[in-house]
Amino acid sequence: MSDGETVRSAAAGTAPERVTGAPALPREALEIAAGYAFAGPALDLGALLWDGTCLPDAQIRVPLTMLNRHGLVAGATGTGKTKTLQLIAEQLSAQGVPVFLADIKGDVSGVSAPGEPGTRVRERAGEVGQEWTPGGCPAEFYALGGLGHGIPVRATVTSFGPVLLSKVLQLNRTQEQSLGLIFHYADQKGLELVDLKDLRAVVAFLTSDEGKRELRGIGGLSTATAGVILRSLTAFEAQGMSPFFGEPEFDTGELTRQAPDGRGVVSVLELPAVQDRPQLFSTFLMWMLADLFHDLPEVGDADRPKLVFFFDEAHLLFSDASKAFLDSITQTVRLIRSKGVGVFFVTQTPKDVPADVLAQLGNRVQHALRAFTPDDQKALKATVKTFPDSPYDLEEVLTGLGTGEAVITVLSEKGAPTPVAATRLRAPRSLMGPVEAGALDRAVRESPLFARYAQAVDRESAYEKLTAAEGQTEPSASSARPPGEADTRSGSGAARSGGRSRPKEEPSVVEQVVGSGLFKSLARSVGTQIGREITRSVFGTARRRR
Repeated sequence: MSDGETVRSAAAGTAPERVTGAPALPREALEIAAGYAFAGPALDLGALLWDGTCLPDAQIRVPLTMLNRHGLVAGATGTGKTKTLQLIAEQLSAQGVPVFLADIKGDVSGVSAPGEPGTRVRERAGEVGQEWTPGGCPAEFYALGGLGHGIPVRATVTSFGPVLLSKVLQLNRTQEQSLGLIFHYADQKGLELVDLKDLRAVVAFLTSDEGKRELRGIGGLSTATAGVILRSLTAFEAQGMSPFFGEPEFDTGELTRQAPDGRGVVSVLELPAVQDRPQLFSTFLMWMLADLFHDLPEVGDADRPKLVFFFDEAHLLFSDASKAFLDSITQTVRLIRSKGVGVFFVTQTPKDVPADVLAQLGNRVQHALRAFTPDDQKALKATVKTFPDSPYDLEEVLTGLGTGEAVITVLSEKGAPTPVAATRLRAPRSLMGPVEAGALDRAVRESPLFARYAQAVDRESAYEKLTAAEGQTEPSASSARPPGEADTRSGSGAARSGGRSRPKEEPSVVEQVVGSGLFKSLARSVGTQIGREITRSVFGTARRRR
């Protein structure tokens, strides 16, 4: 009889068999374990902890069908959250479900390699009733803007949209609305905002006398607000943010791929190189999620998710976010479930996640919390209140959990919350640490996606069109830039010559455009069908039809 059959017979009132030779389960433990006896496919998380004892006969699981109902993995630093993500990811991959993982600390790449047997692994496997064998997952490695070992991930400014860009630039609500007006104008006129210099060129034009006339029909843009946006963009670029915006733009559909053997591909986004830019990488993760929402078809309640997306350091996304931004997150999380995508937010405490979002997270894995300060104690009490009633003293349990232990409640196959279960988690089968740098580089260069995304491309877009309107039919790479700006594109003449700028006496973009009678006819003529095809989602994100 299997563990699940043992639990089901116990729930029916018959005596359980001792499948591992352990003592019979206490009645409270039987009632908890019965809540995790699922009939369909499920992921094995670990064994029940009761009264300080690990009970391998009481297995704690999560149904595969419920993993698009979203979840939360929380806990203090060093309590084992990363290994929990790895444990879930490798089982999802084995079930044919693709996974996205953000690698904040640089230690998730080991999911691609078999784990190393050792005393600690054997002990943990024996404690939880796990038959441990080493095994890695098919994986792809990415890096934001190419800063790191992975395949570069870029977004065009147009598809990133004004709402997310406002979050990155830390604009207020009025400035965000003004930026939205700028995007709307560029969309209508077919002025493609591929990179940051395109956006600066459009803002510069719209603050000119001729540009103001263009905006009269759809609203105004004050010189002061435009100045703030331009200064924010300049500071943003000065911090080295330009590489994250441009082409080729990453197709988030790559995240939903399966390997030839049917296993789900685990996509690992390397973030150590941008750890000091939390606003950027957290917002980029939201762009990926919003882009998937924008592109994926409705699938309803499928037998398994199309993708499970782990959103690490989630508190950074919600910090200082406007109500409109939070509303957009809530709506995206609520609706993306029907497109087969499950989202797990990873943070320290549930209070890091707004209540409207937290209410949608049906699967919970809460690692240990600390209560060293009054604020810690307040957070602990708030966390306890987010769990269903249980026979545990959760304040005591949550502060006493060891590394690799957690309090769990998930959604059953019928969609009802399972009993709260203190759990000793299984050991991941893959390598619990980073793979060697040389092996990682080889994996990246041998990927079929490397040739598609590795080399940045700078084609004609809004900047070049605005410059050409002044009469330069074929502007050079160096002349199509504001004074003092070095051309940093890979392989460009300006980069090779040390980034020399144009002479100071040459006019700036604003001076070139102001007074140009050609622009108005140009702007109208480039309002082509492709420009009119742009539609924007709840975040203002957009993707042109490929």
